Amino acid sequence: MPTMEVDPRIKVERPGEERLAALKVKSWPIWTKEPSSFDWHYDERETCYFLEGDVVVKTDKGEVALRPGDLVMFPEGLSCTWHVSKAVRKHYRFG
Repeated sequence: MPTMEVDPRIKVERPGEERLAALKVKSWPIWTKEPSSFDWHYDERETCYFLEGDVVVKTDKGEVALRPGDLVMFPEGLSCTWHVSKAVRKHYRFG
């Protein structure tokens, strides 16, 4: 089976404490999800910071593996499938 390319529309960074503080990540709500797979469409941009979990997000252009410590930006209009292999806990912000 061929390896999928990374979808360049999904931006992932490994921020330091200074960047997290500047974004006020700790003040964002927390979302949790048990291991599962589900389809999702982003009606607006989401920025999130993974505290726990292992996820592969698949799109029509590729996939991205996400883990604790990742700061991720999903663009408005993106359709994808989330494959959660280890329960997720993340801070998130829309808009």
